[in-house]
Amino acid sequence: MRLEKLHLVNFKNYADVEVHLEGTIHCFLGKNGSGKTNLLEAIHYLSFTKGSFYSNDLANVRQGQDQFFINGLFEKNGKRLEVVCSFSQEEKKKVMENGKEYNRFSEHIGKYPLVLVAPNDIEVIWDGGEVRRKLFDTLLAQVDKVYLENLILYQAHLRQRNSLLKMLAERGSVDRDLIDSYDEKLVSSGNILYQKRLDFVQQYLPFVTSRYNFLVKGLTEIIDIQYESDLKKNDFKKELDLKLDRDMALGRTTVGVHRDDFLFTLNGYELKRYGSQGQQKSFLIALKLAEFDYLAVKNGSKPLILLDDIFDKLDDERIHQLMELITDGAFGQIFITDARPGRSLEVLKEAGVKSQNFSVEEGSLAELF
Repeated sequence: MRLEKLHLVNFKNYADVEVHLEGTIHCFLGKNGSGKTNLLEAIHYLSFTKGSFYSNDLANVRQGQDQFFINGLFEKNGKRLEVVCSFSQEEKKKVMENGKEYNRFSEHIGKYPLVLVAPNDIEVIWDGGEVRRKLFDTLLAQVDKVYLENLILYQAHLRQRNSLLKMLAERGSVDRDLIDSYDEKLVSSGNILYQKRLDFVQQYLPFVTSRYNFLVKGLTEIIDIQYESDLKKNDFKKELDLKLDRDMALGRTTVGVHRDDFLFTLNGYELKRYGSQGQQKSFLIALKLAEFDYLAVKNGSKPLILLDDIFDKLDDERIHQLMELITDGAFGQIFITDARPGRSLEVLKEAGVKSQNFSVEEGSLAELF
C-alpha cells in the first residue's frame, strides 16, 4: 500500500496544494511553523478520519475559512482508491472512499494502516496510563473491528453511567434497577476489551523484544510489558456494586478498563523510574517499530510510517540504526519531516537512501531536485 497523491484545500496553513508522491521515502523540509507537520496531520486524517495532534476538526480549518478538504489517492493490492475527508461548520465532517460516504467513521479505520512517530512520544513512558491506553487502543483498532466497536460502546456507556451517577447524587437517591441496566452494558463491552488487551500484550511483546535487542546489540537486557487492570483479579460487576457509594460521591465510575495501564519494565524494574535516557529512547523506538511489525503481520501489508522531527530526539547511534532498517527495505512508504534540511539529506545520502524531497515554506511546497 502506498499514497500516490495528496491534495489539501484550506487545511491548516494550506490554501490549495497538491503533492504527487514518487518512490517510497518523502522528506518535507522547512523551518518550524512552515507547515511540515500539517502534511502528516492530513495523512493521519486519511487513515483515522481525524487528526493526531489536533482532534478538533474546526481547529484544522485554515484561518478565515469555514471548511477544509483532504483528498488522497492510494494504491492498494493493485487497485487505486480515492479517500476524501471534508469538514464544514454547516455540514460537519464527511469521509468517502471512491465516492461512497461512510455511515460510520469506524468502518474506515484499519483500511489504510499507519504508524506515527512524533516528538512527544516519550510521554508514553513518562506520563500516566491514559497515554498508553490511547497508544494501544489506536493500534488494536486498526486490526480488530470487534475491539473498535466495543471500545466505542464502552466509552459511550461510561459517559452515560457517569451522567446518571451525577443525576442520582443531585437527587439524593439511588435507583438500583437503573444502575444495573447501565452496568450490564458496561460489563459486557468491558470484559471483551479486557480479554483482547490481555491477548494483545502476549502477541505484541515478542515484536518489541526483537526490535529492542536489535537496538542494543550485544547487551543482555530483558524488557517486559505488564498489563494492569481492575478486572485482573476481580469480577467487574461485583466491583461496580462495591464501589457504587464512592462512585455516587465522586460522580464518576472508579473501576473498569478505562483505568487500565501498561507497565514497561527493564530487567524487572520500572523503565520510567530506573531506565537511563538511552534505555528509554531505545525502548520507545522498539515500541514504535513493533507497531509497524504488528500491523504488517495482521494486515498482510506494510503500513505507512510518519516520522515527525524525530532526528531532534535521537542521537547519532539511533539515527544510524534507523537508517540501517530503512536501507534493508524493512519498511514501506515513509514520510519524514525535519526543520534542518541539511541534516536529513546528509543522513539519507550517507545511508545510500534515495528520497523525494520537498521544501516547505509558509504553506507552500516546492520539490527539490
